[in-house]
Amino acid sequence: MDTKAFRRTLQKSESYHRKGFGHEEEVAGVMQSAYQSSLIQQIRENNYTLQRGNVTIRLAEAFGFCWGVERAVAMAYETRQHFPTERIWITNEIIHNPSVNQHLLDMKVEFIPVIDGEKDFSGIGIGDVVILPAFGASVQEMQLLNDKGCKIVDTTCPWVSKVWNTVEKHKKKSYTSIIHGKYKHEETVATSSFADKYLVVLNLAQAEYVCNYILNGGNREEFLAKFKHAHSEGFDPDKDLEYVGIANQTTMLKSETEQIGKLFEHTIMQKYGPDQLTEHFQSFNTICDATQERQDAMLGLVEEKLDLMIVIGGFNSSNTTHLQEMSIERGISSYHIDSPDRIISGDRIEHKPLGKDIEIAENWLPEGKIVVGITSGASTPDKAVEDAIEKIFELKGSAVAV
Repeated sequence: MDTKAFRRTLQKSESYHRKGFGHEEEVAGVMQSAYQSSLIQQIRENNYTLQRGNVTIRLAEAFGFCWGVERAVAMAYETRQHFPTERIWITNEIIHNPSVNQHLLDMKVEFIPVIDGEKDFSGIGIGDVVILPAFGASVQEMQLLNDKGCKIVDTTCPWVSKVWNTVEKHKKKSYTSIIHGKYKHEETVATSSFADKYLVVLNLAQAEYVCNYILNGGNREEFLAKFKHAHSEGFDPDKDLEYVGIANQTTMLKSETEQIGKLFEHTIMQKYGPDQLTEHFQSFNTICDATQERQDAMLGLVEEKLDLMIVIGGFNSSNTTHLQEMSIERGISSYHIDSPDRIISGDRIEHKPLGKDIEIAENWLPEGKIVVGITSGASTPDKAVEDAIEKIFELKGSAVAV
């Protein structure tokens, strides 16, 4: 399938919408009341610091809703305004935030049901409106929706589209796309659908395994078993790693994406010689600005003397998880919550440790004077951050006027 030609044709269709519907003013009021916070703005203006009683809050200097997320949510709200009576679906969570997705459900926006791990599109009819989320959707899903005669509202983040364009360039030269990401993540599923040949590597350790195979060969069956669900159909590591290009899931850890890119560059240079590097290797910068800014801000925050860190964002949010990783690496007591409601009391907080299921931590809030670092993922509204801060103040007996 010529995915580039299909996208071009789809985007020219009268049933395809990517620029909103002119209801910005109506939506702005809803967005402001539901997601924005005067307290957070006040903290920003006070050098990202707020002290009440014996609690000092230190906010990261970049956190929360990014432009792409805000745009996607606003377009979803506009879609309901523009199609007040039509049945509206969304192919996945608009973003990884439970409160935002609940707002859409309350507006009678339906999510495509998942049965036995597969999306079931059978309930969608001709003329139904289908929203593609900020992470994008696979080419196969777009084609299916187009064939069904749906109106498609595409909120895909432009940074994600940029990665797709990179993969198209790989395909044009018959390169295998090495995608730094999580093979099950909907963004990586979408990105890989634009590739001819691809291999998804989760981290630097997996990238090192692949590079070692490029240089020294290895057990083909072991390789394919290790990447069982993370490669294109018919992938052959003995043939399909001669020409490679680097791409990434935009929410992955920036430093690791850069390390992986450099590792493959050095490996290809070692294998084929410096003069053959550009013949066998392609790399473009597809690291999202917003992800990079939030990670850089977190690096600054964790260098401060903090008693604990609260990281707020969806439990399935990749960019939020990476912020949590950065805190844990510094040995800071850190709690990843997806909602202020997870803060149960001063003795108990429901949170998700790295790589584990949700659990309850006891005695999480220290006595006496404390400094609390707070950040949030790109899918988290400021209002959720405000509510978490107010809850901490309340539990510490510091809920007084600023």
